[in-house]
Amino acid sequence: MKLNEDFFNRDALEVAPDLIGKIVARKLDDGTILRERIAETEVYRGEEDLGCHASKGRTKRTEILYGESGIIYVYLCYGMHWLMNVITGEREQPQGVLLRCGTLKNGPAKLTKYLQIDGSFNGEKICGNDRVWIEDDGFRPDIITAPRVGIDYAGEYWKNVKWRYIAEKE
Repeated sequence: MKLNEDFFNRDALEVAPDLIGKIVARKLDDGTILRERIAETEVYRGEEDLGCHASKGRTKRTEILYGESGIIYVYLCYGMHWLMNVITGEREQPQGVLLRCGTLKNGPAKLTKYLQIDGSFNGEKICGNDRVWIEDDGFRPDIITAPRVGIDYAGEYWKNVKWRYIAEKE
């Protein structure tokens, strides 16, 4: 079953753990469908969150964070890696969830590379999308939390907040 708009129209702190165990699917131009189970997510929430792109305020790049939930936010990291997020919550409350890794593709850049996600997806809706969507097959793994990764610049509090959700390995 594909996730609908209501799933994403909630606070990122609710959506992120609920995405663990779901399947991100990508239909390629030749009709091939790639699937990867989501094993890790991270929350970025509000202008006060110094790890969130919105902490610098509204810019052309961050405007998407202030929009409707269920929109794909893809950005280039370090000038070479595309990372995929989904916007959550209410309009004007900038927040989203980074798809950090799958069960096979460990890392946000490896996940997007495998799924062939690039900047062309930025701004598309995840629901009703023919190129990429998220499915729920009922799998519910146990989840642990940990600090987010790669945001030392955000300061002690924000880099250590446990807004990373990880499927426990069996």
